[in-house]
Amino acid sequence: MDLARWLGIEHPILQAPMAGVQGHALAAAVSNAGGLGALPAAMLTPEALGDELTRLTRATSAPYNLNFFCHLPPRPDAMREARWREALMPAYREAGIDPAAIPAGPGRAPFSHEMADVVGPFRPAVVSFHFGLPAPALLARVRAWGSKVLASATTVDEARWLEAHGADAIVAQGLEAGGHRGIFLSDDLGSQLGSFALWPQVARAVKLPVIGAGGIADAAGVRAARELGVAGVQVGTAYLLCAEATTSALHRAALKTDAPTALTNVFTGRPARGIVNRVVRDWGPISPLAPAFPLATAAIAPLRAWAEARGAADFSPLWSGQNRSGCREGPAAELTRELAAGWA
Repeated sequence: MDLARWLGIEHPILQAPMAGVQGHALAAAVSNAGGLGALPAAMLTPEALGDELTRLTRATSAPYNLNFFCHLPPRPDAMREARWREALMPAYREAGIDPAAIPAGPGRAPFSHEMADVVGPFRPAVVSFHFGLPAPALLARVRAWGSKVLASATTVDEARWLEAHGADAIVAQGLEAGGHRGIFLSDDLGSQLGSFALWPQVARAVKLPVIGAGGIADAAGVRAARELGVAGVQVGTAYLLCAEATTSALHRAALKTDAPTALTNVFTGRPARGIVNRVVRDWGPISPLAPAFPLATAAIAPLRAWAEARGAADFSPLWSGQNRSGCREGPAAELTRELAAGWA
């Protein structure tokens, strides 16, 4: 399949949606350069989403991807939350924080009818989902806008499930990818495959277009992905140093080091790949005490604010894929065109 033509773009280069480190500016820059820019919505209120979409559609007339999480919000568990805060007590004492004064609450919201009310008038060309797909009634609303539906799979079984339940294309997310794993059919991290193993298996298993994600940082990576049978690629980490990204100074500094990454659940309660820092080393990487996604966020938030005020990223989520070699400062449009050269 000619993925670019199907999506209405010039190059089969998709920018990964990266909540917390980007807004409309990065999405617009990539779309204007002929790729598919993406706007992450999981951490936005309906009002903020409407504002970002207005700004995005003023900045570009090209297609873009609007991304949502579609997890099932967990029931708060007071006992589990208390155990997690007790585990973090040494850090609270060091920071002078009273854990009893920290409000509980989620840090990310799933796609909802309220969000769909905001999105409807914009009729985005592409809507993508992480952690499966939304309920049929919500998915029907997306289809009514004429939007193409993309969804993340981390295993062949997940790809087959997405094909059977209404996805139009699959983003096959290899283990190297930064940020949250799209895993949704199980909690078994042992099922997660590296990109070069995952992509061709998914491409053989489904009839839908497959977009390779995870570890692609330059034109050479794009060429390698194409050889493995994908219809296009999704790139995230390489964009984190671009001028249009909102990546913090602390995060940017960490991206320029050779510090290792790890899958960790200590920030949100769900496995995500980031650069190893103090909280990942001392309380993770995977902690059985962390509350269910996204409730773990609340207990870490004041520690993050305390450390960042002191110029430290000890408690900050430094999301990053394993391959940071393509991270570069400069315009996102320039990076997009360089990546596209690998497909030509």
